[in-house]
Formats: sequence, structure tokens, C-alpha cells
Amino acid sequence: MSIPCYPDFSLMELDQKDTLHPRLSLTVDGVSEFTFSGLYLFRNRYKYRISRDGQDGGFIISGEQPAETAKFPAHVAAQRCYPQSKSFFMTPCGVPNQETLVSLFKTHDYWKNISESTLSSLRENFSGYGIIVEEDRNNFDYLYCRKDLAELSGKKYHKKKNHVNQFLHMYPEHEKKTMSAELVPAAVEILDQWRKDKGEDGDYNAAREALDKFDSLTLRGEIYFIGGKPAGYCLGESIARGRMFAIHFEKAIDEYKGIYQFMNQAFASALPGFFTWINREQDIGDEGLRQAKMTYRPSGFVQKYKGIRSNS
Repeated sequence: MSIPCYPDFSLMELDQKDTLHPRLSLTVDGVSEFTFSGLYLFRNRYKYRISRDGQDGGFIISGEQPAETAKFPAHVAAQRCYPQSKSFFMTPCGVPNQETLVSLFKTHDYWKNISESTLSSLRENFSGYGIIVEEDRNNFDYLYCRKDLAELSGKKYHKKKNHVNQFLHMYPEHEKKTMSAELVPAAVEILDQWRKDKGEDGDYNAAREALDKFDSLTLRGEIYFIGGKPAGYCLGESIARGRMFAIHFEKAIDEYKGIYQFMNQAFASALPGFFTWINREQDIGDEGLRQAKMTYRPSGFVQKYKGIRSNS
């Protein structure tokens, strides 16, 4: 399906990948949502629609923040720093012209996931357009040095290293394989058990579609077996012009103690060395998830901002 020019929008379709993926791959900030897979797989949750920004060959994404997310319970969704059930737009490739921005704010409540480079361009070249911009801390992506996660060296990673060593001692028969279409059924088995363990769907639908359409998307990953049985897997993709690798899905069966720490270290070790950073996405205001991400000592963040018109 072709992508119409603004102000017209279309639904996101799989056959738009060849148009979107190359352009999104050129973005420099490493915003985890700004990949074809990230947008396509969550198109239903956020009611994404897409339009071309004719000025610079970029794209405009229109969406709606649901009152309750599928990935987190309602009480966590309520902690988000922007209003619920509100419409938003995103501009992955930069700042639209003033006329387009004014028009977008007439039909949307806020501008979401403004990257640092977009914010800089907005301030330097367009005098802000009267837009109030705030940090969106709940949506900051966590960045880790790939080498740090692969080696777990030093005192700050002592506890993580112990968890990995305990896993290796308890499950010497573990095995890892590069994810492929042939291994998708094993990954689905893990995902189904993960949902059962959690007692809720979470991001099950998006994770399942990522597996079902693995060959059609730009994802890569690994799957882990213990005693020949599927135990865990992770999937992600290259972003920020190949400098970062974003982990989109990481699922495991809870009965295997230490498996998440093991997968984190094992996958970082398996990634090519040209990936300097691993992007483990945001915590969305979940304090437990924030604490867990902080225990891995992030080296920095992909900062994101939200914007509203000053006269709104």
C-alpha cells in the first residue's frame, strides 16, 4: 500500500516496509519506537496511521494513547506523564514545516517522542513555533555499553555475574541458537508459557506477530534451550545507523532461575562488535521496571520529549 501525503493518512501495512525501513534506519538518535517493526507490531494498540511529510521525505505517525495499555496494568498506565486516551503525532525524521505543525496540533493533543536532534532543529531553525516542550522521562530509552553487558566485569556487575554463574552451574545443558523461521514454533512455546506465568497478556499479541512474521521483518535474535527444551528468547534490531541494537522482546520461562540475567549477557556477547550500545527501551513509569533497568547501570539514555501548543 502506498503512503499518502499529509494531510491524508493510511493504515500501516507490511508492504510499506521497503519504503519505511531505509528512511527510519537513517535516523541518528536511536529512539526505539522509530523502526518499521516497532511501529508495525504496535499499530493496533496505538491505532497508528501514517502519512508522508512532503517537505523532507519524512513521515508523520498519528496515534492514540490508550486508557489502559496491553503491556502494563491499569495502575501503571495511570502513572504515565501524559494524559490518557489522547491523540498524538510523531515525526521520526525531523521537524515538519510550520503550516503542517499548526495543522497537526489542531487534530492531535500532543507531539510525542520528540528526539534530541528534532528538538535542536525546532529551537534553532524555527524559533520553537510557540510549542512548550517537556522531558518525557517515563519514555527515555535505557542505553548500555554492549561490552559492559557482555563482560559483566568489575564490582558494579558483581551480583549480575553471580546470577549468570549460578545459572550456568544449575543448567550446564543449556544451548543457544540463532533465531530462524524454523525455530519460531519453539519461541511460540516459550511465549505461551510466559503469558501463563504472568497471568496476563502484556505485549503478547505484538510478540506473537513478530514471531509469525519473522521472515518478513528486520528482526534478529537468539533462542535458548535447557535440556533440549525451549527456555527463553530475545528479539531486536539495529537502529541509529548501526550504532545501537534495540531489544524489543525478551521472554523466558520463570522456572529457570537466572535465565534473564543469562540471556542478557549471552546475547550481548553474541552481537557483532560494531554495535557500541544496547537500547533496552523505556520503563513507562513502572517503578519496578525502572529499578530493574537501573541495576544494570545504564551508560545513558535516549532522551525523548513531548510538546503541546502554548495557546492550547
